[in-house]
Amino acid sequence: MEQLIDYILDPYTGYSAIDIALEATAVFFGLLSVWFARKANIWVYPTGIISTGIYIYITLYIGLYADTFINTYYTAMSIYGWFIWTRVGADDEPTPVSRLNTKERFYVSLFLIGAVALLYFILVTYTDSNVPFIDALTTGIAFVAMWLMARKKVENWSFWIAADVISVPLYLYKGLALTAFQFTVFLILAVMGLIEWRKILKEENR
Repeated sequence: MEQLIDYILDPYTGYSAIDIALEATAVFFGLLSVWFARKANIWVYPTGIISTGIYIYITLYIGLYADTFINTYYTAMSIYGWFIWTRVGADDEPTPVSRLNTKERFYVSLFLIGAVALLYFILVTYTDSNVPFIDALTTGIAFVAMWLMARKKVENWSFWIAADVISVPLYLYKGLALTAFQFTVFLILAVMGLIEWRKILKEENR
């Protein structure tokens, strides 16, 4: 147990107080954002923007370049999602929760494979990343998940679950214990979010 604690805490001995505070702040707002997302609450976006904005700096600093890209994408998609979620249709109702149809699932799968392959090539060719495939995989999955969340698709939670399962050991390996803890909580909230959005969809279809 002591060895595990040392493994988690040792990397922080080389971090400045500012870096630790930034990670803690990003974790706090990240958890808050996912909590709001689980409830399909619009506050998912402003809280998420604060978290992803900080993580752009953190991931660039530790060499997770694909994650730097995805956090930049998260920030842009949060602005887009904020607009989509508040937009009303002809019936003056906000965008409803829905599922992907067969055609959309095919395109999402195709895009995911292409995105992971492209990101892997870029990381191997142009960066010094020592975890190029895992970094590309988590980034590709999260890329799809964020888009689906912005479109209020139930399936976004399945992608978040997959990304979180991979991200926990990745961030432990990179020495970011607080972030690994965050993704552990994200995983729990994502499972809860999937259950809750299914209930919301069921109620909307009554």
